[in-house]
Amino acid sequence: MGKQNKPINTVKVREDDTPIRFSVSDDPERFTFETEQQLDWCQDSTFSKHELRTRIEPWFTSLFQSEHLSLLVGSGLTSAVQYAACGKSDNGMGAGARFTIFADEIKQAADGMAKAAHRGQANIEDQIRAANELVRGLEIIKDFSRLSSKLDLLKVELSAVIEKFTNGVSQGEYLIASADQKKREEAFHQLILFLMSFASRTGTRDRLHIFTTNYDRLIEAGADLAGLRLIDRFVGALSPIFRSSRMDVDMHYNPPGIRGEPRYLEGVARFTKLHGSLDWLNIGDYIRRIGLPFGAKSLAPFLEAEGLGGAYPRLMIYPNSTKDRETAEYPYVELFRDFAAALCRPNSTLVTYGYSFGDDHINRVIRDMLTIPSTHLVIISYDDSSGRILEKYNGWGRNSQISLLIGKDVADLGELVRYYLPKPAIDRATMRMAEILRQRFSQPRDNKIEGE
Repeated sequence: MGKQNKPINTVKVREDDTPIRFSVSDDPERFTFETEQQLDWCQDSTFSKHELRTRIEPWFTSLFQSEHLSLLVGSGLTSAVQYAACGKSDNGMGAGARFTIFADEIKQAADGMAKAAHRGQANIEDQIRAANELVRGLEIIKDFSRLSSKLDLLKVELSAVIEKFTNGVSQGEYLIASADQKKREEAFHQLILFLMSFASRTGTRDRLHIFTTNYDRLIEAGADLAGLRLIDRFVGALSPIFRSSRMDVDMHYNPPGIRGEPRYLEGVARFTKLHGSLDWLNIGDYIRRIGLPFGAKSLAPFLEAEGLGGAYPRLMIYPNSTKDRETAEYPYVELFRDFAAALCRPNSTLVTYGYSFGDDHINRVIRDMLTIPSTHLVIISYDDSSGRILEKYNGWGRNSQISLLIGKDVADLGELVRYYLPKPAIDRATMRMAEILRQRFSQPRDNKIEGE
């Protein structure tokens, strides 16, 4: 009975034909198979954490040095860092604002969106999307006097709901920033190790490209602490502007005394927020990033600058409220183009962490990526409570191109960076030493070395 209550982990790496399922045994350092398995690497009914590590870590090390590497981060990363820092997590999706105008219609549409994405109960994002679509529809027939007043009230309510939602996301940042110093430092330490495990790539490989569906700035905060430079589409110092033409910009340096082409600067990654960000604003004809400190309780004081007018509906988050559809689509179509361009090319590896596969736009690109035989998908997730991950794994029919790491005992952020992710450094000295040792001592010696 106790075994049934233990979390079940699912792993598929290397030459595994099917995912293996296991849980922690009576010995916390050993695992027990949930079903009988015929495996070449394990003849017993249990195996150690060390044995599991030796199967996963070298495999990830090789995949992370693929010609092209992308990391897709979902809300699971924010939840993991929040839990490590404060013992609880809150991503803002449960913000309590509700609509009163067309409430039933909005709820019905939101529930339909959630059901279509297999997300279960609709969240505040679904409600905002439904309200946005309703606003656009009513604007087409706004000449009808009986609807015009309701439209105005709906826009007011929509602005209030967005304000509640964004302040909820900001509150999630505040939970981390205001946590106990020791716990906060440990949480950020895990985050830094996580990011650098992916960013530590040799100079002959393409830049790591980080994508996220999150609105918060946790990745940016972690990158700052790690000394990792992020290249995105924004240009400028005081109020950076989103530019469509900046993704080819990179960072190089000229080694002293060496002629030839400049070399890539280490510790640089490309960064794309697919659903927008807490600090993006639609101002005039531009998308700008405002100076919002990490951990601010509310956005209100930072929207009071001249020209901003406290306009929560101008915030560029995916379910945002905007006046015309063209403007709403502008930044996101560019962002998703970057996503598709990064993934859908030969010798590309995508790693997902904390992404539950609830976005059809993203899933479509991932599925298209897997039609290229040399690509690989690594899915790392704390759980699969919705069943969407295994549903995609079984439905896409590309099992040999997919690795799985699902479960509390393997995908918890602390366990992950401690045991299963590659060393967060390009250890050139160690690699060179190993090479020299192989060259010197792997060959038979016919003659004694002088002095022996």
